[in-house]
This record gives sequence, structure tokens and C-alpha cells, in this order.
Amino acid sequence: MEKLDKIGLGIKKLLDSKDKSREKALSSSRRVIRICSEVIKMAHRGQLQKSQLLLKETSKLLKPTRESLKEHPDIYYGGFLQAAEKEYAEASVFFSIVKKQPLPAPQDLKVGESSYLCGMGEAIGEMRRYILDSIRKDKLADCERLLSLMDELYYFLFSFDYPEPLIRGLRRTVDSARGIIERTRADVTNSVRQKRLEEKLSKK
Repeated sequence: MEKLDKIGLGIKKLLDSKDKSREKALSSSRRVIRICSEVIKMAHRGQLQKSQLLLKETSKLLKPTRESLKEHPDIYYGGFLQAAEKEYAEASVFFSIVKKQPLPAPQDLKVGESSYLCGMGEAIGEMRRYILDSIRKDKLADCERLLSLMDELYYFLFSFDYPEPLIRGLRRTVDSARGIIERTRADVTNSVRQKRLEEKLSKK
């Protein structure tokens, strides 16, 4: 029984360490998700400097979280860290689009490939919201540019035809993005036609 006690102590020590790492990483991941929501909100409002500062804060939070879980791969791939990475990728991609900057690569963000791709897919939804705001502001040229970019992102994501364990929900995200793009195309088309009609009538 002495040997059994020793085995039990060893297991408990390992599980205690895992539990502490998990709780810390879970808390950080939740915070990352909350901050990324703020990044997107600030970008929609045109407060890009604040968005950029928040993105940097998010990056600083994710790095130690990843490091702390490297010794525990079963927790690392448990899902909550990937959810935080996906939100970070979505916020980063959307911010770059609003700023008209080149899109960051997964290596730039230091996130997993599936998290990056799903985050990009989610950013398409934010682009629709941005386009609808632009329509209200009568910025139709920008709407057409963004709609073209939405198409480009969609076909890029659609090209990743891999088994579900490798891309984790990407197919569902891409299917949803297709519907979002079609609705947005209809909104932009109607707005452009309305604008042209108004211009013709004003010339008479």
C-alpha cells in the first residue's frame, strides 16, 4: 500500500499542476475573447488607434497562455485556447481590412491554422455589418471594394477541403459566410441602383 500511496501522490501532484495551468489559461482566454470584442467594436466606430492598442494587449495575453500549456497538450488542445485564438484572428483580420492593410498570416499572429481560418470566416460577418454602416453613410465605392474582398476571402476559405479534425468547424463557417455574402451583395446592388436612379432624376 505504501507504493500505492506514492503513485497516488505523484498523480495528484501532476493533476494539481494541470488544474492550475488550466484555470489560469481559461481565465486568460476569456479575457482575450472580451478584448477582441472591444477591438471589433472600436474598429466599427472608427477608433482605430484604440483597436490597435487592444490588439497588442491581446497578443501579450496569448503568448504566456500558450507557453504555460505546452507541457500539457491535452489541455492545450482542449478547445478554449483555440476559441481565443479564433477571436484574435477575427479581430486582427477585420482590423486590417478596415485599415486597408495587408492581411496578417497565421505566423504573424502566432495562432493555429484552423483558428486562423475560422477567424477569417467570422470576419466576413463583421464586414457585412461594416458595409451596411457604409451604405447608410453613402460610401458605396467602399462597399463594392469590401464586397469584392468578401468574395475573395470566401473562395480562399472554400479551397480548404480537409477532414473536420484538421479544420475544426471551418465548413460550417464557410457555409454561413456564403449566405452572408449573398445578402450583402443584394443590399449593395439595391443601394447602387437607387443611387444611380437618384442621380438620373437630379439631372432632369
